[in-house]
Amino acid sequence: MDLVSLVGFVRPHLDWHALAPELTLLAVGTLVTVADIALDDKAKRMMPTLTGVGLLVTLIPILTLAADGAERSMFGGAYVVDDFSLVLKALFILAGYVVVLMSVDYVREGDYYENEYYTLLLTSLLGMIMMASSRDLVSVFVALELLSIPAYMLAAWRKGGPRSNEAGLKYYLMGVFASAVMLYGMSLVFGVSGGTDFGTIAAALTGEGASPIVIVAILFVLIGFAFKVSAVPFHTWAPDTYEGAPTPVTAFLSVASKAAGLVALLGLVFVAFEGAADVVQPFFWVLAVVTMTIGNLIALRQTNIVRMLAYSGVAQGGFMLVPFAVAFEGDAWTVPGTGITTTTLPSAYEAVIVYAIIYAFMNLGAFSVVLAVARRTRSGEIDSYAGLFRYAPGMAVLMTVFLASLAGIPPAAGWFAKFVVFRALADASTPAGWVLAAIVAVNAVIAFGYYARVLVQMWFQPVPETVALGVDARGDELEPEPAGAEADEHEGFLATETRQTTMVSFTPGPIPMTGALAAALAITAIATMLLGIFPGLVSHFGEVASFYLGG
Repeated sequence: MDLVSLVGFVRPHLDWHALAPELTLLAVGTLVTVADIALDDKAKRMMPTLTGVGLLVTLIPILTLAADGAERSMFGGAYVVDDFSLVLKALFILAGYVVVLMSVDYVREGDYYENEYYTLLLTSLLGMIMMASSRDLVSVFVALELLSIPAYMLAAWRKGGPRSNEAGLKYYLMGVFASAVMLYGMSLVFGVSGGTDFGTIAAALTGEGASPIVIVAILFVLIGFAFKVSAVPFHTWAPDTYEGAPTPVTAFLSVASKAAGLVALLGLVFVAFEGAADVVQPFFWVLAVVTMTIGNLIALRQTNIVRMLAYSGVAQGGFMLVPFAVAFEGDAWTVPGTGITTTTLPSAYEAVIVYAIIYAFMNLGAFSVVLAVARRTRSGEIDSYAGLFRYAPGMAVLMTVFLASLAGIPPAAGWFAKFVVFRALADASTPAGWVLAAIVAVNAVIAFGYYARVLVQMWFQPVPETVALGVDARGDELEPEPAGAEADEHEGFLATETRQTTMVSFTPGPIPMTGALAAALAITAIATMLLGIFPGLVSHFGEVASFYLGG
């Protein structure tokens, strides 16, 4: 590059207010690292507090941007801050805050490096909030890798457990393969369209028809993101990774990572690939059906609570993919203020956002209960939940709320998540849509089967005399306690990684509860019930969270 070119360089316009959430989160991560270096061991107990407060502070610029209401665009439209991005950024920050609450005692009791753990968590969250504003293939890929690379390391954080190492390696290898496939698809899309921003791609694909190169390009991109949402057959990493990873990380991957993949798909499908509806809709029809059905059927056979929730997450991902199968079955209408005519189905778009918000709270709540109960039972088996109501009624009630929500039973919020999916299919009113609605209904009934199995154990079965030992928070296999010994409420039980054959006697008693874990349970339970009783709250966010539909 010659001197003339350097002198002629013009710095891109930067809207510092629009970038405030990202910059705040970056500053928090830097502060956590500097505090660890400067204060050494004294900083360990400060890390979760700094991280949690930093996440709450990050909400401030998000709220000020929402109050301002103006759409802000940078880098030639590649990075946009609007209602859509702000709603999703707030969701990611709140989900991250709950995960921090779940991690406080788990990380401390496992004797992990706390600075690195929270720094990686913040870095992954930074990638997620960047994903919400990305409107270009390049910015989408950068955000995806920024959220994924820290997640690979977090999955293997419990270094003492062989299954944790396996989890991290499997997640990494599958993730790299999916990224390579997706990047190849993006390169083909660029070759076909001549640009990387969503608008240019949409214009190039309109009227192009389903040429072989277009089909391959779109399918490769969608397959890459199908891995992120653990859609079948790209789900094989999920069960082993969920079981082997630290439980707070499992919760983080099951909610935030899945939501980030859905955010990217919303932009790609509803904007960039609108002209390829004949490719996109059949693909998602098949993908949603296979993902729901296989996820539910395999979940029925699980005996470990985390593996059951893993396959439940696969099935729930299938429900969230259903609206994409009818994305362009609406009547022609004009986007307000743009003059653009589209057949995009607004209720389908809203359904994905509403489902993602509700799923975040109910699934994080379920994993919080798993983390709490394992501190008493020292086991991850579903059978170890037998008689839970007899010695921990509050925990049994909370788990009932979360499982009922996942099953779609009122008044917990999950019923509204299922409702908006059915509404989207009804609005499409196509033969393929009605068939898909019937399949969704059947799968909702199947899903209740494995959720009900846990409920029966908690409410109607007697307290077990023995339980199968799991592993502790450091990844070591637990040893039977001496006769008459009491569980140490400060010891970090994980007990969800493996199903050992060692059976030990079990003495029921109060579940050791910490303030941070209690706060996580309270936040998720209140949100799950509030959004179910007042569904207009979450419906409102679904309506306004639109960068394209003029919501």
